[in-house]
Amino acid sequence: MRTFRGGASPVMIGRESELRRLVRLAPPASEGAAVAVIAGEPGIGKTRLVHEVLAQVPPETVVLVGQAEPGSLSRPYEVLLDAIDGRPEVDEEQLAALADASRSPVERLHTGLAILADLIGDAPAVIVFEDLHWADSESAALFERIADQRGPRLLIGTYRPDEVDRRQPVAGLLARLERRHAVTHVRLDRLTPAQTAALLAAVTGAPAPLRAATALHHRTGGNPFFLEELLRALPGYAVEALVEQPLPWSLAEVLRRQVDDLEPLSHRIVEAATVLGHRIPFDLLADVTGAGEDELIAVLRDLVTRGVLVESGEDEFAFRHALVREAIADQMLGRQRRRLHEAALDVLLRGGTSDPAMVAHHARGAGRYDDMIAAARGGTALYLSIGSAYQALQLAEMGLDEVPDDTDLLAGAARASWLAGLLDDALRYGRRWHGLAPAATDRAEALYLLVRIAWESREYDQMRALTGDIETLIAQLPPGAAQARAMTAIAQSSYLRDEFEDALLWCDRALALAAEFDLPAVRLTALLEKGSTLTERAQSSAEGREILSALVDEAEKAGEWVLAARALNKLVQDAPPTSPAEHAEILERMRVDAERAGLESLSVATYFQGRARLAIRAGDLRAAIAALEEGREQDRGYQRRGRWADFHGVFLAGLYLEAGEFDRVDQIIDDLATLPNNPPTTIPGLAFHLACRRHDLPRAEAALKELMADLAEQNWRSGEQAHDLVSAALELGLPVDRLDRTAAVLLDAEVWDAYRTLVEAQLAEVHGRLAEALAGYESITEDPALGPALRGTIRAGAARCLLAQDRRAEATAHVEVAASLLRGWGGWRVAQLDQVRARLGLAPADAPEAVTGPAALTPREREVAVLISDGLTNTELARRLYISPKTAAVHVSSILRKLGIASRTEVAGVIGR
Repeated sequence: MRTFRGGASPVMIGRESELRRLVRLAPPASEGAAVAVIAGEPGIGKTRLVHEVLAQVPPETVVLVGQAEPGSLSRPYEVLLDAIDGRPEVDEEQLAALADASRSPVERLHTGLAILADLIGDAPAVIVFEDLHWADSESAALFERIADQRGPRLLIGTYRPDEVDRRQPVAGLLARLERRHAVTHVRLDRLTPAQTAALLAAVTGAPAPLRAATALHHRTGGNPFFLEELLRALPGYAVEALVEQPLPWSLAEVLRRQVDDLEPLSHRIVEAATVLGHRIPFDLLADVTGAGEDELIAVLRDLVTRGVLVESGEDEFAFRHALVREAIADQMLGRQRRRLHEAALDVLLRGGTSDPAMVAHHARGAGRYDDMIAAARGGTALYLSIGSAYQALQLAEMGLDEVPDDTDLLAGAARASWLAGLLDDALRYGRRWHGLAPAATDRAEALYLLVRIAWESREYDQMRALTGDIETLIAQLPPGAAQARAMTAIAQSSYLRDEFEDALLWCDRALALAAEFDLPAVRLTALLEKGSTLTERAQSSAEGREILSALVDEAEKAGEWVLAARALNKLVQDAPPTSPAEHAEILERMRVDAERAGLESLSVATYFQGRARLAIRAGDLRAAIAALEEGREQDRGYQRRGRWADFHGVFLAGLYLEAGEFDRVDQIIDDLATLPNNPPTTIPGLAFHLACRRHDLPRAEAALKELMADLAEQNWRSGEQAHDLVSAALELGLPVDRLDRTAAVLLDAEVWDAYRTLVEAQLAEVHGRLAEALAGYESITEDPALGPALRGTIRAGAARCLLAQDRRAEATAHVEVAASLLRGWGGWRVAQLDQVRARLGLAPADAPEAVTGPAALTPREREVAVLISDGLTNTELARRLYISPKTAAVHVSSILRKLGIASRTEVAGVIGR
């Protein structure tokens, strides 16, 4: 068997679902024969995927892997010969017969099958034919016949779709397989930007900077082979340095080989295409090269057929791999490139193009910097207005390379960096913008953004300092637009630092100025801050939601997509809408508005949390966990800081605690511990909860001590956290006095009433004040602020109180409702419910539905049922069966319950007597 081509990454990235599909087909997971075909471009990871499949098959599995090579069409059975190469157990006479050209094709085919049969026997097997696009017709016929055979085996073929035409044996093979077998098709696509970042993180052992990961994804097109070749050829370089390093010689030669044999006209056109950029409009290429339409069409068709170019849109082309473009450009003279840029720029300016990025690209290449700066300014504003934050940042930075103190470009770069989640860049540009801004209004705008950046970076001292700067600025300004805008910046800062009274005061002052001077943008901003602040308190939440709901339509009509997205986010976060359908609709609307703004944090990260909350609202714990895992996977490879560093980690850890997946909670705590600027209560809170669930008293007490100290410095409380931690402490058996003190610290006057009532009911129950606890539980059984899982726990608590008072029927009613609420949940809440059900003599909530009717009766119960149908009393039953009358009564009760009848006189009719 041949040696596998290895990869630089220690783990396979982005192919998890494809791997699961193939492993399910392999023995012993599948007892019958299965056929799978893996398709993808060169370097996409077909071989790596096969290797990962083979790593998971049992040791007793026979594995045969053969590969076709260029030129295999003239070498019969090349793939089989490669697969069995080096196997001493293969019979030499059979090998000679297989290679004997004088034998008939049928005889040689049967010889190949006999060789395989001798090697495999009755054992499970995985047989792999790699690169079927190069395979000879005899190997293709053998693959087809192997697919026809029975037994515990998986047959895998790999090929490159772009290198298959109808003349090759594989074309007919694929068509015949499709008609005769249930073929599993696996198509491997290029890595996404997030998967590229994950691969970089896996290879280097550290998260990749977002800009470097994005640039390398663009440079390699998401092809794993190209990315790994860059990493392998340039060891020791930081990821950021790889972006600018020239191509390794070996890789450049492989890429240039695709165009080495072009005709002179084709070579001139492909060189012009490399200079035109990532998108190559047909008309622009024609104007720059002077080629006629027919000859240009012919050249482009040839380049597409070769796989050099792809048709990316109507009358638009692109290089299939950006590295091919780079390899060709590296061989061109600087003067040659400059002349082509000059020609392209003149064509674009004459035509009045609407694409400033293309103008800026060619103006810079042509050395015409005034044209480049003008295009950069206009393009930055344009791309920000359509939500293309990263493109806006690239254009702004292109302009800033020439005019580093341009305040318009600095403002655009600061906003674009923030929208794209590049907080360090946003802070750097924002500070320069604020320092150089000539107008007070611009300085106020810069301060508003800097406050937001400081909050997202968790730099709270910096927020306070900025707020002081804003107050100084307000004192220096006359009433008007600049002063009003500065007031919204202070309102935002006060709201984000939980100083709600100050926030409302500054919002109202800004709103008064907005009304006086007709400032619609300031008015919308102030309303956003005011509505957000009001929603933080239970007593004013409805008013805040009303303000935010009205604001959204106005903001969308004004094109203020950031404000609209932030308002919608608040509407789905704290107290979600009454209707789940409305909740889902607002979440999708938020995502669309955030995408229009280019606000990555809301369009991606926060969106996944919204999906998790929707699943929680539906009572589906697994779906909630899956949503957060998907969101976290999108971010894991990137190097981020502040509140975006592990945005989903704490939420996901809470759900893992719900589900009882404690080892995963350990891992998240370890991940969080490596990050700077975590909120002080985060890790102690998770550690205390985890220790309680594991019944680890020493660790719980240590974590609780740390948590209490940190909570003393925190000016807000969470009712949800209070319930979670009190519930965990109850399971641990924390002494009642400690429990009371802990709850007192966890609750304050601002905690929502439903959570306060729930925690107080839990404490009353543990103190034995059952009537008080029951009243508390029953007062919130239908509270819309609480999800199904919480309401199920409340019902279980009420049932416990009722059971303690021997009110079994009422307890059973609560238990049945709790079971329906917790049907899609798991972990400790369901375990608590099962304990109550057991005390009531009911099956666990997740038990399979019980058998009822005569089939449910035990042999002894069937004997008793026959005697009941004959009219025997309990005393007569006892005498006949030599049991006590009390035991007879128990049998009768059980029989009536299983048969679903109320009277013993009905027994005869049910059992057929």
